[in-house]
Amino acid sequence: MNMRNKYILVLLCAFALSACQHGRTYFPEDLAKQEIELVRFDKALIDVQSDDAQSTKASIRALYDAYPVFMPLWVEDILGIPSSDTAYLVQQLPLFLNDTTYGFKATNAREQEVFADVSDIEKSLSRAFARILWLYPDAEVPLFYLFVSGFQTPVYFGEGLIGIGGDMYLGSDYEYYNRVVYDYQKQTMRKECIPVDVVSAFLFRTLPYTSTKSRLLDQMMYRGKVMYLTAQIFDDLPGYEVMGWTKEQWEWCVQNERAIWHLVMDKRDLFKTESLVLTGYLNDGPFTSEVSQEAPGRLGIWLGWRIAESYMEHHGEVSLQELMEEGDAQKILEESYYKP
Repeated sequence: MNMRNKYILVLLCAFALSACQHGRTYFPEDLAKQEIELVRFDKALIDVQSDDAQSTKASIRALYDAYPVFMPLWVEDILGIPSSDTAYLVQQLPLFLNDTTYGFKATNAREQEVFADVSDIEKSLSRAFARILWLYPDAEVPLFYLFVSGFQTPVYFGEGLIGIGGDMYLGSDYEYYNRVVYDYQKQTMRKECIPVDVVSAFLFRTLPYTSTKSRLLDQMMYRGKVMYLTAQIFDDLPGYEVMGWTKEQWEWCVQNERAIWHLVMDKRDLFKTESLVLTGYLNDGPFTSEVSQEAPGRLGIWLGWRIAESYMEHHGEVSLQELMEEGDAQKILEESYYKP
């Protein structure tokens, strides 16, 4: 074999290895099933009879009996009423259910329409948590409650449970969202966003930030690794859906990735610890001002994800668990050979 053919063979092998690693499959197909069922607290609550104080009181008592764990949490954390103050709850619950000033009555009705069938959410969460348990067999799978939050929270955590605020996922075009959120926040207020929101929030709580350093690089890599893990769990979704962006936002970042990275490096932002820099890159917003008003919010998390992806492509022997356990952000960056 002459030198030219040898060179071509080396290139082909390198390309094949790269392609194989880029398409790594982390999960076996025959995973043990993990059946997730949503507890429909939303339906039980919205069906409360509130025509008079006596029927309201009876309905409240029935809710406490049927949902002894979640009902007190909902009353205290969503309505802001002591769970022992039944008399005040009898007054306030009908207002929450029938309010027209803030749109709760219309919203609760819309929530029942949107979530008439939740089998798609249950199927997606079942698949996701089967994969999580394969990675972390000791993880505790919570109970899942669907509820209405009065526009307060999309994902709620309690002891051994996760609540999903269905009224926060009624569609980006839902009219009452104009009163309570900014336009850029509406992108993820869709029913199909629930599984990713729930799983990413669960992972952030299960795999907490442990670094003693507070540089942008360390925060960026921690959050980017969690999003990379989330993307592997939802490997049937495009990256922009996992990130909570539009397709156009994702494509803009890919097209400008080299310029973005050079700008970040030139400004030496990776090694800064100022809160304004960290929040500018990591927090949600209409754009990432440190880079460009065309750059979507949370761009730093996306960069961390891309670096984690490059690291795993170059280290086929590293498992997802080992990636998450690696706390040296500098090492991951250097060994990722990330050069967009």
